Amino acid sequence: QVQLVESGGGLVQAGGSLRLSCAASGRTFSMYAMAWFRQAPGKEREFVAAFSWSVNSTNCADSVKGRFTISKDNAKNTVYLQMNVLKFEETADYYCNARLPGMDYWGQGTQVTVSS
Repeated sequence: QVQLVESGGGLVQAGGSLRLSCAASGRTFSMYAMAWFRQAPGKEREFVAAFSWSVNSTNCADSVKGRFTISKDNAKNTVYLQMNVLKFEETADYYCNARLPGMDYWGQGTQVTVSS
């Protein structure tokens, strides 16, 4: 199993920045990708950004390109999401996801509130 712990959420004004962290533990050697998703109140969970170890590449949703950056620290088994120029409508719970062959793991989520 893999355990994921997110941190870094909070309240920020529109236009501001936050950095989310996701620390992984357990069978991290089997992970081939980690990603961030978010879910706003009353909406479905949506993809934000991902890092793939298998192809050593990152991918971001079109809505966040140029403003959000996903990065990793292999030594700490941690993935970060740097979020800049946050928008009011990006208020949501942000979830970390780890992918292993045939399995998905999720963190408990961290809340991001963007005030207008």
